[in-house]
Amino acid sequence: MRRLFAAGVLFAILAALCEVVAIRLFGHITDEVLTTRNLGAFWGPAFTWLALAVLAGVASFAGAYATALAAERFLLALRDRVYAHLQTLAPDFSEKRRLGDLMARMTDDIEAIEELVGSGLVRAITTVASVVFFAGAAFFIRWDLALLTMALVPLFLVVSKGFTGRFRSAAARERASNGAMNSVLEEGLANQPLVQAYNRQGAESRRLHGEGRGWLRANMAQAWLAGLYSPVMQVIETVCLIVILGFGAWEIAAGRLTLGGLLSFAAYLALLYPAVQGLGELAMNVSEAAAGSDRVIEILGVKPVVTDADGAVPVGRSGGRIVFDQVGFAYPGRPRPALRNVSFTAEPGEVVVISGPSGAGKSTLAKLLLRFYDPDRGRILLDGTDLRGLTRESVRENVTILHQETMLFSGSVRDNIAYGRSAASLDEVIRAAEAAGVHDFVKLLPQGYDTPVGQRGRLLSGGQRQRIAIARAILRDTPVLVLDEPMSGLDAATAAQVMRPLRRLMSGRTTLLITHDPQHVPEGARVVELEPIPRVERIRLKRVGVPSRFSRSTAS
Repeated sequence: MRRLFAAGVLFAILAALCEVVAIRLFGHITDEVLTTRNLGAFWGPAFTWLALAVLAGVASFAGAYATALAAERFLLALRDRVYAHLQTLAPDFSEKRRLGDLMARMTDDIEAIEELVGSGLVRAITTVASVVFFAGAAFFIRWDLALLTMALVPLFLVVSKGFTGRFRSAAARERASNGAMNSVLEEGLANQPLVQAYNRQGAESRRLHGEGRGWLRANMAQAWLAGLYSPVMQVIETVCLIVILGFGAWEIAAGRLTLGGLLSFAAYLALLYPAVQGLGELAMNVSEAAAGSDRVIEILGVKPVVTDADGAVPVGRSGGRIVFDQVGFAYPGRPRPALRNVSFTAEPGEVVVISGPSGAGKSTLAKLLLRFYDPDRGRILLDGTDLRGLTRESVRENVTILHQETMLFSGSVRDNIAYGRSAASLDEVIRAAEAAGVHDFVKLLPQGYDTPVGQRGRLLSGGQRQRIAIARAILRDTPVLVLDEPMSGLDAATAAQVMRPLRRLMSGRTTLLITHDPQHVPEGARVVELEPIPRVERIRLKRVGVPSRFSRSTAS
């Protein structure tokens, strides 16, 4: 990628050098052919000029293509890096932010960074090189005229600096407005059934219109500055050219400068001043890019809550014995603890039900087991080893979770079942589907296992989505299973259908079943009841069902 950017710079510089020589040839033709009317002296410079034009065209094309290819590769690599970084952050990071705004940062704002450090840098180098070449050629013709020209250049820079600061502020407002507008669009489309059911179409349209007006104002502020910049610079450029041409005409009248020399000098100025103006425009573009880069850098600056410790080891396939030992935890930025002094053991093959009212910390236990977070106090053991001494990847390879909200992707049925084992064969997928009660309804779908499920699986019923998630868990085949409210949102008949494959899934695995509904507690299961009490925040463990070992924890 760096080599492509470097090649783009070299080709652009070569094209600029060809222009310098071509203009000098134009001056030579003016003095040696047009003024003297010597046609014989025309053909050599003319063919040389044509060759230079062809070479400049080839170099310009090669430079533009190399720069574009490098820019696109840069965008691809940067987007991959930002997305990979997002995947290392705890799920709460995305849940606390508007999805549309995050998507805007992943698209438009990343393109802005490329303008800042990629093609923008190439343009800056080549533009500076052009300024140096054209200025040097002007000095070669008449150094005193060139000094007068350079004395007028600061006018361009002063005006450009005045515009740049204002443009960056306007660009920052536009970036924020764009993210807000994308968020409204994403929320409205994602919740379209609710919007229509509650007759809120007009309200959502007004909300989008409000954000759109903010984006319009920010864009018009940029357009006002950009539109004003060019005319102001053109007026300054015209004043400079008039001054130089007037002085040059005086020099011709005095016999100290030829017509070809003046025309060549004016041609260099005609390219020099736009190049200087281009530096100012580039500064404005960089200001816009910097506004977007700040938003991307903000994401990259967020550190993962949990990282692998030095010396962390992979666990391999575990036996599935889980121990929570005096575990306490509070979410970052929240003073009130979510868990305190929680202790219990889940033996291999045992079903432990985590019960309690909403807000008691049931789902928090699952997040700690998957190492989305590490406990503030106490420890969690897998086969006798503290999870903090194991790599996150290997811990998660031993734990399968069925979330309260069934999560499917917009691919096919087969893609979603094989999500946890992408290399699984179709036969393995079908066996998992049969065990989960999926195969019967999949046979009736238009394309069988290749039937698309729609965005988030919305082309399927709730029970069908849940059974596909169960098939995915069966195919993954891990020793530890976490079921987070698996019957949530299902009617009694559907829940009964789902419970049968769930029992098969739980068989032989260490299972933590998170539920607040006693009717879903399997016979013979042990119940750990989390019962937070206001202020005291006491957590009580209670055994329900057949006698088995359990531990009791309290909060001080």
